[in-house]
Amino acid sequence: MSTTHQTITLGGGCFWCTEAVFVEVMGVVDVESGYSNGHLHQPSYEAVCTGTTGHNEVVKLVYDPAVVSTRELLEIFFVIHDPTTLNRQGNDTGTQYRSGIYFSTPEQEAVARAIIAELTASGHYGRPIVTEVLAVQNYWPAEAYHQDFFARNPTQGYCMAVAAPKVAKFRKTFARLQKA
Repeated sequence: MSTTHQTITLGGGCFWCTEAVFVEVMGVVDVESGYSNGHLHQPSYEAVCTGTTGHNEVVKLVYDPAVVSTRELLEIFFVIHDPTTLNRQGNDTGTQYRSGIYFSTPEQEAVARAIIAELTASGHYGRPIVTEVLAVQNYWPAEAYHQDFFARNPTQGYCMAVAAPKVAKFRKTFARLQKA
């Protein structure tokens, strides 16, 4: 039986951290760090860091919905970052660190909006969710040195201080979805 893979793009702060989590998720067949939803053609990391391109640091996930659902991916997403801080994740500030779900199908948009509505109604965060939900536009892969950054640099200071705790939180909270 062949499966049709789907793609969804997520911005949850620094892409190194987000990528480090999603490479461990069962059913995710590819994770690529990149830039999305800005206006510049083929932006560089340096340009995106200026905050003038409109791009967000994102990860593009290719996944098998027969193994992991869009809802499960978004549940992970909402646990590993703070969706209530506008243009910021921890010490990383700027529009390139905004919380965003960039869908590629109407079904993904519906799931994203439903989860945000549920989280808002529950009062889980105690502050309004500022995650933008938009169709993916103008996606560009990040430079090669950003790909698999955490896997290649686990003892780098930022990775130890920021990415490693996110990975540990995923492993603890979503052990059932972790690759063997």
